[in-house]
Amino acid sequence: MQRILSKPRPDWCSQAEALGFRFHTLDGEPYWDETASYRFTLREIEDDIEAPTEALHAMCLDLVDDVVVSERLMDRLAIPVNARDLIAESWKLSEPSLYGRMDFSYDGQGPAKFYEYNADTPTSLYETGYFQWLWLEQQIERQELPGDADQFNRLQEALIERLAMIGRAGQSFHLACCRDHPEDAGTVEYLADCAEQAGLSPQLLFMDDIGLEPSGRFVDRADNPIEQLFKLYPWEWLWQETFASGLSGSGTQFIEPPWKLILSNKGILPLLWERHRGHPNLLPAWFSDQTPDDPGLQRWVRKPLFSREGANISIETPDGVESRVDGPYDQGPTVLQSWHPPAVFSGHHCLIGSWVVGREAVAMGIREDKTAITRDTSRFVPHFIAD
Repeated sequence: MQRILSKPRPDWCSQAEALGFRFHTLDGEPYWDETASYRFTLREIEDDIEAPTEALHAMCLDLVDDVVVSERLMDRLAIPVNARDLIAESWKLSEPSLYGRMDFSYDGQGPAKFYEYNADTPTSLYETGYFQWLWLEQQIERQELPGDADQFNRLQEALIERLAMIGRAGQSFHLACCRDHPEDAGTVEYLADCAEQAGLSPQLLFMDDIGLEPSGRFVDRADNPIEQLFKLYPWEWLWQETFASGLSGSGTQFIEPPWKLILSNKGILPLLWERHRGHPNLLPAWFSDQTPDDPGLQRWVRKPLFSREGANISIETPDGVESRVDGPYDQGPTVLQSWHPPAVFSGHHCLIGSWVVGREAVAMGIREDKTAITRDTSRFVPHFIAD
């Protein structure tokens, strides 16, 4: 694994604009960054990223199997009481998942360390699955990369295949996100394109466009029933909405399914550690009301059970807080995870995002930040494989 300075394509920005990649720059700072790239060997990808991702995903599914039948574990994860029956039923019916992203620290040496599972509403999908692949093809054409260079990236193909399996022929397939959020809009637009290639008829809308009929059906602005809904909107937020009581009887199939609320919960980190203590890809973790069983623990990361994009994460020591990211998730329970810093290359903290579609590890995206906590403004940097 190496970080290599790269020559940016002279027209990448105009291409991004033409292709609908409107969030390539955020607040005047680059989000997409091809002034550098990461080079991996095939062995590093297959043995240290792909295989652990699939093994950890299987462990996570086994954990869901335990949680849905345990009120104690539901309590531990702060799962809303009114959500529990629907979650258990969703799991019992094997309602299909589309995708998720596991975040790892990895420097090319030793096992990758699992930070968390963005299992419900992960973004950086378009830039991983499409724009990163376009970068690879064009850099090969320009002879900036070797002709046999490859990329750990069959994300788009896997999404199309999975959507074709999940989609119901002849039924509506809606995709929704929050209004006035360019990155979320770009994600659902990309998924809509994949859905169309899968033979579905996608329809885009915003979350506040969705209505609830007296009959209990969710409908779009034209009063068409919403039979399948991909919602880039967290389940824990849905359960706080006024229409939450109508979720179970609506007849809508949700993607991601309700059981994903368990895996998007950072409480799975100590639960996984309890069950697989010493696993080479796991970091020691505890609920914050537990005493860490590591007498040598000198630094840890505090994470809310429900949070996104690094919000309200803090790095702490026995002397207090070293660094912290503000955010809206500071009222709920937290977990502690043993400190294992992201790999640093040329002063850049590097986070590996490994994508799961169905149960298969299919792709990788890399985020960089000047600090150890990855957040929504962290840059996306492409990668390639060359032995």
